[in-house]
Amino acid sequence: MPNYRILQKCLVLVMLALISALLLAIASTASSIYLYGSISNNIKADAAIVLGAAAWGEEPSPVFRERINHAINLYKNGVVKTIIFTGGVGDSNEPAEAIVGRNYAIAQQVKAADILTETQSRTTHQNLKNALEVSSAHQLTKFLIVSDPLHMKRAVLMAQGLGMDAHSSPTPTTRYRSFRSQIEFLIRETYFYFVYLVFKI
Repeated sequence: MPNYRILQKCLVLVMLALISALLLAIASTASSIYLYGSISNNIKADAAIVLGAAAWGEEPSPVFRERINHAINLYKNGVVKTIIFTGGVGDSNEPAEAIVGRNYAIAQQVKAADILTETQSRTTHQNLKNALEVSSAHQLTKFLIVSDPLHMKRAVLMAQGLGMDAHSSPTPTTRYRSFRSQIEFLIRETYFYFVYLVFKI
């Protein structure tokens, strides 16, 4: 009986140690995602890749609009020469996210010749993979990834995993400003970050 109790205590201690290690890993990863989002590498690049977000009919959603606005600013300031819009069709009766982004940018005096699109992707990894295929045909090799700050760490990791010379360029006007929206986004990103590390998707 004494040996059984000692074994039971050892198992409890091991379980507590494992749980503590897991919680520490989650907290550390969440912190690194949050801090990474404050890093902006607006070095000159060939193109800005705007990661897709929801479109509301012919108009970009507020989140998507701020990503587009940031890419337009990079373009107008001469940081990039090309903007690549990504994102497919959410609803069969609506235009693809990339086309909505393209139309919005053209309305803001971005030259149509300086815009590339891919309209098949539905996930961040697909956004980047398809953008890489589009850019390869135009000899574009250096990229700024444009998305919301809390999305940046996973997005850039994915881009670099695809062999891209990719750098972070988070939107300074992200719509995720409230404490609640940031926490919800951070929890989601932490989960998907671990999923990517394990499954590479």
